[in-house]
Amino acid sequence: MTSSLPALTEIPDPQFVISGGNVRIATYTWGDEADPTVVLVHGFASSTRDNWVNTGWVRDLLRAGHRVLAIDQRGHGLSDKPHDPRDYDVRRLVADVEVVLDTYLVDEASYVGYSLGARVGWEVTKDLPDRILRTVLGGVPDGVPLSRLDLDQARAFVEHGTPVADRVTQNYVSLIERVPGNDLRALLAIAEGMRFSSAADPDPATAPEQPILFATGTLDAIIEGSRALAAACPQGRFVEIPGRHHFNAPGARAFREAAVAFLGEG
Repeated sequence: MTSSLPALTEIPDPQFVISGGNVRIATYTWGDEADPTVVLVHGFASSTRDNWVNTGWVRDLLRAGHRVLAIDQRGHGLSDKPHDPRDYDVRRLVADVEVVLDTYLVDEASYVGYSLGARVGWEVTKDLPDRILRTVLGGVPDGVPLSRLDLDQARAFVEHGTPVADRVTQNYVSLIERVPGNDLRALLAIAEGMRFSSAADPDPATAPEQPILFATGTLDAIIEGSRALAAACPQGRFVEIPGRHHFNAPGARAFREAAVAFLGEG
C-alpha cells in the first residue's frame, strides 16, 4: 500500500499511449505496481481529473491498497479529439482500453467505469474474462449511449450558438461547458458515433460472467435499465445511489464506499 496519499486534486503528468487511428490516449497512474490494479474510465464530457480525482475516487482507492490506472477516453481530457464520428465506435473505445492494458503490461485488473465508461466497461469485461477480475459499472445505459441527446439541437448549438430547447440535451451541454478544455465538436462526434456503433446496445444474452457491481442514482432515468442489466449477469449486484441523478452520481460518497468495499472482496 502506498505510504502517501495525493491531495484531492493532485494529478500526475499524463503518459500517452497510441491507439487505433494513431490517436494518443492520455493515461495516469498512482500507487505501487505491486498492488492490485484498478482501471478507471470516465463518462461522456468528463475526464480523469473531473470524474475520479476531484471526487476522491483516486484517494480512496489508494487508501484501500490499490494501484490506480486511469484513462482519458478519446475525445476527452488530454487525449486526442478527432472530429469524425467514425472514430467513436464503441469497439474503438474498447480497443483503447485494451491497448492501454497491454502497454502497461497489466495481466489482471479490476475495472471501474461511469456512464460512457461503464458502457465501454461492459464490453471490456466480456472481451477479457481472464484479465478483468471484478467490475463496477456506474450509470450504465441499457441502450445506445447518449441516445436521449437531440443531435439536431446539439449540432445547431455547436455550429451557430442556437439555444437548446430540449431539457436533456441542455443538461448535456451544461455538462460539456462545465469541464475546462472540452471540445464541443469532438463531443458531438462522439454522440453521433454512438448512434451507428457496431456494438451500440449491451446484450444481456451475452452478459459478462465476472462479479459486477451496478450502481445508479435513484433520480436517474436509466435506473430500471441498469437494474435489468445487473439481473442478467450471473454475478451481478445492484445498488442505488441515494438522491443522485446521472450527472452528479460520481461524486457521491455512497457510490465510492460501495465500490471500494466490492473491489475489496476480490
